[in-house]
Amino acid sequence: MRYFETRGPVYPESNYVVARTEELADFIDRVKKGRYIVLFAPRQTGKTTFFQRALDTLAREPRAYFPIQLNFETYADLTPSAFYGYLRQDLRQKIEETFQSRGTAPTVALSQFLDSTEMTDPVSMRRFFEQLGRFLADQKVCLIIDEFDGVPQTVVSGFRHSLRYIYLSGKVRCPHSVGIVGVKSITQLNYDRSISPFNIQDEFKLLNFTREHVRELLAQYTDEVGQSFAPEVIEALHKQTAGQPFLVNRLAQILTEELDIPKTETIADTHFVKAHTQLLEEDNVNIVHLLTNIRRDSRFETLLMKIVSYDRGVPFTLRNDIISELTTYGIIAKGEDGPCEIVNPIYQHCILQAFKPLLNGLEGDYFPEDIDTDFIDYLTPDGHLEMGALLDQFADFIARVGFRILQVPDTPQEFVGQYLLFTYLDQFVRIVCGAMYLEVQSGRGRIDLLILHNSRKYIVETKIWEGNSRYQAGKKQLSAYLKLEGAAEGYYVVFDHRMDPEHQVETEVLEGVRIRSYVIPVLQARPSTDAHITLQ
Repeated sequence: MRYFETRGPVYPESNYVVARTEELADFIDRVKKGRYIVLFAPRQTGKTTFFQRALDTLAREPRAYFPIQLNFETYADLTPSAFYGYLRQDLRQKIEETFQSRGTAPTVALSQFLDSTEMTDPVSMRRFFEQLGRFLADQKVCLIIDEFDGVPQTVVSGFRHSLRYIYLSGKVRCPHSVGIVGVKSITQLNYDRSISPFNIQDEFKLLNFTREHVRELLAQYTDEVGQSFAPEVIEALHKQTAGQPFLVNRLAQILTEELDIPKTETIADTHFVKAHTQLLEEDNVNIVHLLTNIRRDSRFETLLMKIVSYDRGVPFTLRNDIISELTTYGIIAKGEDGPCEIVNPIYQHCILQAFKPLLNGLEGDYFPEDIDTDFIDYLTPDGHLEMGALLDQFADFIARVGFRILQVPDTPQEFVGQYLLFTYLDQFVRIVCGAMYLEVQSGRGRIDLLILHNSRKYIVETKIWEGNSRYQAGKKQLSAYLKLEGAAEGYYVVFDHRMDPEHQVETEVLEGVRIRSYVIPVLQARPSTDAHITLQ
């Protein structure tokens, strides 16, 4: 039986695989046209698997194409002479493997050429390919170089110049087509900051899985095993991952292998919540990469929080080094309307978890000293959450601690309110044995916290104040979202950083759903003894 794979390339005979039929046909068409193609995308997005399938397809063409796949992952620390020496050895091995896969062998003359030819620099590399093209006659060499960012800095410029020379040498050339695959772009690999000599590339984009791709992947499992996925599970899986291949396969892996769901039982919403919670709490390689990358630069926190906190957004431009780097890591992307977006809700949740302080120093102030109250008291007698009362208490907590909110360690003042709310609700949800995750309609301008408890959904949206018109528009956005989710009530928390803000708490019905809204001041002086919030 096949299985969902998260540890490397996937193989149709062993794993459930998204066919990517249209993308594969597009890529092969470009190869046949002799394009020099670049694909730079974050790790664990299926690049290696995709190009292996492309080469396999080309290898089945009757003697027309001669595919060669290299990998530069271990080349980074080599000297130029060592680089070209190992490159020659790898090329020889791959050429022989291609012949073997076809049940043939190189000619004696080609074998002698491979044995005797030296490769020491970009020029000798170019001449090697010229000779190889003559030996292969009417077969067109298609070269794929995986992990291209491993090319040594001392080699990259000359190597690319040689590829450019070959490309411009005419329609009959060897290699006929070159595919460069990696994480960093050609521009980022241009270490000497000179004009890139490799300006002849055809950029190819390998996108995340679509909803149909996810449905196709899960259907393969259902067809083999007989266990089906509820439609809402497929929808939630795609929405939470935005189709990121590793995350899709990891959630499917947890659902089908690790939760011990009887195979006669449909995989349902309740199972998805458990799988989602497990993924958010584990240290899988994808999440570890995410957290490692966002901690590389202290400026990342401010930018990422601006993206998720402000409706006006952050303009997307790869000319900005910070935006370019976060895009390279697969953390942000250009939204449909232009500004930056976090690429999926799971990443956004992990970013909030990573940046919020473990201890904020205000935990003892969550409830007034003279009232014997704890989180558990915000459960109704029939076991449901009193979210309104809990958020009233949070607003009161912020007013009580006053200026001390600005003293939370290692936290930008601009986002301290949202960190505190996230921590406050997270602690509550853990105590009452619920689940909380982000349910975002877009990766910017809003943080929609979806709390699940006792078969009910509670939705809390939080933003930063950007004026009354945006405040009112946010209510309408929330009401539309609540109707979409089939929820009758939602909560809207806006943090106000103006110099003279005013507390607001109001409840209203918009388009048939009830919304309780809070405007909570953050920048404030020490409160007077009669400071209070008027609840409406």
